[in-house]
Amino acid sequence: MSTKKFASHADTEVKKVSFDKLSDNAYAYTAEGDPNTGIIIGDNAVMVIDTQATPVMAQDVIRRIREVTDKPIKYILLSHYHAVRVLGASAYGADHIIASRDTYDLIVERGEQDKASEIGRFPRLFNAVESVPPGMTWPTITFQGEMTLWLGSLEVKIMQVGRGHTKGDTIAWLPSQKICFSGDLVEFDATPYAGDAYYEDWPATLDAIAALKPEKLVPGRGAALQTPELVAAGLRGTKEFVSDLYANVKIGARKGEDLKAVYKRTYDAMKPKYGNWVIFDHCMPFDVTRAYDLATGHADPRIWTDKRDQEMWAALEG
Repeated sequence: MSTKKFASHADTEVKKVSFDKLSDNAYAYTAEGDPNTGIIIGDNAVMVIDTQATPVMAQDVIRRIREVTDKPIKYILLSHYHAVRVLGASAYGADHIIASRDTYDLIVERGEQDKASEIGRFPRLFNAVESVPPGMTWPTITFQGEMTLWLGSLEVKIMQVGRGHTKGDTIAWLPSQKICFSGDLVEFDATPYAGDAYYEDWPATLDAIAALKPEKLVPGRGAALQTPELVAAGLRGTKEFVSDLYANVKIGARKGEDLKAVYKRTYDAMKPKYGNWVIFDHCMPFDVTRAYDLATGHADPRIWTDKRDQEMWAALEG
C-alpha cells in the first residue's frame, strides 16, 4: 500500500545545537525546535531532564555537560513517556530514573507501540537508532503529585501541575532561582504535538506554571526563554495554539462533520497564525485526530501504532 510519506520524512536537515547557561546550576541543550534536554548541576551531582532519542545522540549532551562540570550524572528525570525523550537514557549511567506514576503507567500500557510509532514517523530524530538497547526505559523512582530532591543545598522540586501534553507531564522547578524545565507542556516557535493530549486540561496546567512566576524556562522545543517576558510569550503561544485548535475541532464535531472535513477546516484556520512554527505540517494530523476523538467522547488518548499512524495519515493527507 503506497501512502503519502509523513511530513517529517522530508525533514532531513541537521539542526544547530545551542548549550545555554541559565544560572550556575541550570543549562539548556536546544536545537532549533528539535527536542530539548535540561541540565541541573547541584553541589554533588547532575540531573538530566529528558535524554535525547538515542544513546548516540545523548553523547553530545554528555560532552557539553563535561565542558562545565565533572560531577557525576546521578539522576535522569523524564518529563513524560515519549520515545524521543527517553530512549537515550542508557548513555548517562545514572543511578536513578525519575518519572511520575502516570508516566510509568503509560510506559506499561503503550510504551512499545509508541516507540515503534515515533521511530517510523520521524527518522531524523532517532539518529543511530540501533544504539538503543532492547526493551523500555524503566523509571527506578516514581512519585505522585510532587517530590523534592536535594542536590546538596540545591532544592529541585519535581511536580505534576496538571495534564496537558500527556497525563504524566512533569516539570522541574528551582524555587531559589525561579527556573522551570517544562518538558512539552510549553513550546516556543514550535508546534505542540498533541496526539496524546488532554486539551481541556492543558490551558489550566499552563496557568499553574505561570503562577510559579518563572523568570526563565526551558521548553520542550525551541530556544531557552531567559526573561520573564519570553517565558510569558512561550506560555501564551502554547495556550493559544491548544485552545484555538480544540475550538475549531469542536465546531466541526458539533456539526457532525467527519474527521477529514474537520481536519481541513482546522488546518486552514490555524495555518496563517501558526504555519511557520517548526513541525506544523507533521503535528497537525495527529493533533486534530486527538482533538476530534476528545470532542466525540474518547476521554483518554487512543494508542498510536505504526498501522494507525499510516491509516490516519492516508485518510487526512492522502
